Amino acid sequence: MTAPPPGVCRACQTPRQTPLPIAMAFQPIVDVRAREVYAYEALVRGPEGQPAGWVFEQLGEGDIYPFDQACRVTAIRSAARLGLPTLGLQTRLSINFLPNAVYEPANCLRATLRAAQEVGFPLDRLMFEITEHEHVLDEAHVRRIIDSYRQYGFTTALDDYGSGHANAGLLLAVRPDVIKLDMVLVRGLDQDTWRQSLVRSLARFAQDVGCLVIAEGIETADEARCLWELGITHMQGYFFARPGFECLPPVPDEVFGLFAPHAS
Repeated sequence: MTAPPPGVCRACQTPRQTPLPIAMAFQPIVDVRAREVYAYEALVRGPEGQPAGWVFEQLGEGDIYPFDQACRVTAIRSAARLGLPTLGLQTRLSINFLPNAVYEPANCLRATLRAAQEVGFPLDRLMFEITEHEHVLDEAHVRRIIDSYRQYGFTTALDDYGSGHANAGLLLAVRPDVIKLDMVLVRGLDQDTWRQSLVRSLARFAQDVGCLVIAEGIETADEARCLWELGITHMQGYFFARPGFECLPPVPDEVFGLFAPHAS
């Protein structure tokens, strides 16, 4: 088979359809300081709401690229249909992506850009998360992806930091705009001084380098309050809202009452 010309990947030249229909659930990421939803994360589901694990079990080795493309397009179209672009001037849509499915960033973005244009979704309100489902084989390649995405105005995030492959080495190599703390750092945080010290240090690091920290997997008011006291202002988890299948679940107003303004 003839190799594709430089700058064009073979998958872009010979696109395949994803092997199964997919849908999206959405979970809010909350800015507790501003008392508003910062973003909605799109989470892949089966056509009848089957969990992400079920979806990944249906994929074969050659399905990664079309699946990644289908997730991006479905997330954008679903969010637009549900009215996310009209919720506020800054509310973002967060989309997980598989870095090993992106061969040439500019060309592999064609379907994403086309979908955003078709539904009128502002590019600067799209955030792409490097997902935890696979090992990042080439950190330099991921850095090129992030640099390319920034040229389009996208925000980039390292998902599940502190668990699996999302470690300090990867963070320093790819240098994303957002660090999402894995639930392994959050769960029981209010009762664990080691976790508290680590999260406090990460919050200070992020402030020093101009990164945003988002804590994931928050399930209790005590965890949320502890994060707030440690300097974390952006949070996500069942405590705020569970993922909503094909809907944008609201965040109850009363949860914001837990977060008293910090003393100046």
